[in-house]
Amino acid sequence: MNTKKDRYIFGTLHILATKNNTIIHATDITGTETISRISSGCMAKNNKDKKSGYYAMLASQEISKTCKKIGLNAFHVKIRAKGGSSSTIIGQGASIVIRSIIREGFKIGRIEDATPTPTNGTRKKGGRRGRRV
Repeated sequence: MNTKKDRYIFGTLHILATKNNTIIHATDITGTETISRISSGCMAKNNKDKKSGYYAMLASQEISKTCKKIGLNAFHVKIRAKGGSSSTIIGQGASIVIRSIIREGFKIGRIEDATPTPTNGTRKKGGRRGRRV
């Protein structure tokens, strides 16, 4: 039997998943010190490939390399959509990033939705009669 207790060194993983891109930002537990930040658009060669899950997975593997080098082995995850008066639907890259981080050997503490919601904010685009198709 293994009597050694596992010690988890936590960081915070901020994921901004829109319909066109996925931005991953790893910080320390307080959120003040940035460890690494990358987007799936940095990994893609074509502009149309930014939204695909494959490049989000590659970006999360880059993040995991730098975090392992520092010594982190667990994350609290904050997922965010564009929010505000725009779409509050989380993009497809968010779940792929979390799956990839778990595959790399990191533990996940909390998963939290950090999408900003307006309290009766600015007017939505489309005008008075809405978008006419």
